[in-house]
Amino acid sequence: MVDVTRTFTVARPLGAVVAYLRDFANAVEWDPGTQSCEQIGTDPVGPGTQWHNVTQLYGITTDLTYELTRDDADHLTFTGTNKTATSVDDMTFGTSDGTSTIVTYHAHVEFNGLARLADPIVQIAFGRLAGAVERQMTSALLTI
Repeated sequence: MVDVTRTFTVARPLGAVVAYLRDFANAVEWDPGTQSCEQIGTDPVGPGTQWHNVTQLYGITTDLTYELTRDDADHLTFTGTNKTATSVDDMTFGTSDGTSTIVTYHAHVEFNGLARLADPIVQIAFGRLAGAVERQMTSALLTI
């Protein structure tokens, strides 16, 4: 199991931050591992919307189907699955001054079957990657 959390503040209003992050296709801009992320279907983004995500970490490429499983004004959850793992990207939002947003990003990955043997190595890799996600997400949010 992989479990990492980062909390940081971005000088952008909460509504704009949530609107940007609720379209998981934007992960190509804020997640350093995401190579591509395309919405499946053309319906407006909402609970149940799915995306095909291709991620490459340390030379290993993985395809997952992500679904928006929680869509609140201050809380988004995306659940990604494939035959090897279930990945949950959980984001909560708050504001301290009305103009900046506090983002708490929690990534949780459960591996299935023999893939669980990689847990300790992947936990270290995700720990290192979490800082890059924070930097890249902050940078992407400052451009919206």
